[in-house]
Parts: sequence; structure tokens; C-alpha cells
Amino acid sequence: MIAVITGDIINSREGKASDWLESLKNALNRYGNSSEDWEVYRGDSFQLKTNTESSLEACLYIKACIKQFNALDVRMAIGIGNSKGPIGKITEEQGEAFYRSGECFENLKSDHLAVNTGDEQQDKILNLMLDLGLLTFNAWSSVDAVTLKVILEHPEYTQKQIAKLLKKSPSTISFTLQKAGYKEIQSLLKYYNSIMMRQ
Repeated sequence: MIAVITGDIINSREGKASDWLESLKNALNRYGNSSEDWEVYRGDSFQLKTNTESSLEACLYIKACIKQFNALDVRMAIGIGNSKGPIGKITEEQGEAFYRSGECFENLKSDHLAVNTGDEQQDKILNLMLDLGLLTFNAWSSVDAVTLKVILEHPEYTQKQIAKLLKKSPSTISFTLQKAGYKEIQSLLKYYNSIMMRQ
């Protein structure tokens, strides 16, 4: 079982592509290898193949990387399933994960994040949780996004270490993480991972 994330950048013409594109590619590289596991196409669309357990974290990390640029955001759909077809180039692969990701993405409409595991009841619960989470995630400021990006890169760091890295006070980091919903993100990722381990 694998996860396929299909996404595109919202308001991509508002920012300098050279800025956010490099940030996006670095984020995708964190969860897969170029051309084999991910590709950016049509200028502002992308697809990433990764393991199921990392898929939601990857989405939140990508979102943080993009939202550090004012006015920009990202829509993403996670498809969970198998993969078949040529291995070596993501655009040539097929399978349930790819079909579900594409179908989920087409149905996003005004939503910014959703998942399709093939289990309708399970998807209802997960997507309700994501919808509630997005009330906070969509409101991240660029400062929130940068802070979350760094803490997702260094989950073993204390808030004091994160503060030192970002040259801010520990109380500022604590307030930012609280406002950005980091505690709830940790709980959401833990629950999501427990579901994915049973797939």
C-alpha cells in the first residue's frame, strides 16, 4: 500500500514562482525522490508518491512550506491503495492509489485537503477531522508556517531549541505553536498513522 498526493498551488501567480517552487521541490524531496516519486507539472501542480504513514505529515509540511509566502496556499488530495505499472517515473504509474488521489482531487472544490482510502466510513471520519483542522491550518500566517515547518523538520527539538534556531524567545514559539494548533496536529497525525498502519 502506498499514498499518492495530488496537489496544486492556490494563487500561484501572486508570488514569485522561483521562490515557492524551490520550497515546494525541497518539501517533495523530503518525502520522495525526484521523477521516481514526485513531479511538478503544468507550472503549479504536483504529484508525490510516499508511504501511507507519512502522507498526512507530508501534506502539512508542504502546506507550511507554501504558506510561508503571503497570499499562497495549496490544495491536496491523498489517495491510499496499491500501485501497478512502470516503476521509475511517477507519471507513468497506475493503480488504486493514483485513481483515488485523482478522483479525490477532482472532488475537492473549496476544500484544501482530503483523503480517499477506499473505505467510505473511514474516509468520512478522517475528512471530518481534516475539515475541522483546516479551520486552523488555512489561517496560518507566514510566521506560523515557518515555525511549523522548522518543528516538523526537527521533531526531537525542544521549544527552547526551536526558539534558538529561529532567533526568537521560547514564549513567542510557545504562543505561535499554540495558535497554529501544533498540539492538535500531533494528535491528528498519531490517529491518522494508527489508521494507516491497519491498511
